[in-house]
Amino acid sequence: MGTGGQMLATAMLLLAGGGQADELVIPPVRYPALPATAAAAEGFAPRGWRVEAQAIGDLSGDGRADLAFVLRMNDPANVLAHDGLGDNPFDTNPRILAVALGVPGDGYRLAAQDRRLIARRDYPTQSDPFEGEVAIAGGSLNVTVRLFMSAGGWGAGSSTFRFRWRDNALRLIGYDYRNVQRNSGCMTGLSINYLTGRVKRSSGRTDLDRETVRWSRLPARALLPIERIGDGLAFGDGGARGNFPPCPRG
Repeated sequence: MGTGGQMLATAMLLLAGGGQADELVIPPVRYPALPATAAAAEGFAPRGWRVEAQAIGDLSGDGRADLAFVLRMNDPANVLAHDGLGDNPFDTNPRILAVALGVPGDGYRLAAQDRRLIARRDYPTQSDPFEGEVAIAGGSLNVTVRLFMSAGGWGAGSSTFRFRWRDNALRLIGYDYRNVQRNSGCMTGLSINYLTGRVKRSSGRTDLDRETVRWSRLPARALLPIERIGDGLAFGDGGARGNFPPCPRG
């Protein structure tokens, strides 16, 4: 659904009167180079960007505090007025998710950055996928993106990604996906532990107090770096986000 780092996107909107189609053009943006080192998250924010969220904890396992943060562009040109459905004005400012590792003494060095996991919005009827929180717990970085459409789709849910710093990269060690179809009440869930290969798929209904669960295993493979994931809302891990048990009948 999101555009990530693409330079130009076009969304078709229904006008409030007459049901005609109008074209909303998402402005292209130029992503800046981030500083190599800084004393705090704010020091990594280039002019025209701001720190939207941050978390501190040990990701590299060296006993030093590391830093995860989300930068968001703050350009009024990316806030669009329109005549269609959804948010108006519509904020299309993009984000950068980054990790900086602690260095001896004070400060941090930039270690990883990603422009696609928290994708840039391109439909006014899509809620903001990021609710302003990143967390470091148990040596892992947790990032959640959410999907809700006020028009144009019945599905609503979330995808949570768990990363660890391994082999000089931020790598995916866990993935949790939840979805509910608001028209039918069918709920599906997927939980993958990439360290053990265990996969849990579940199905249920909003009006029933039971669910069906299936367990399976993934073949052994290298842990994906964050650069290989792309748009977090579109991530399906090669089809893993499928083959759910049938939803229970009422």
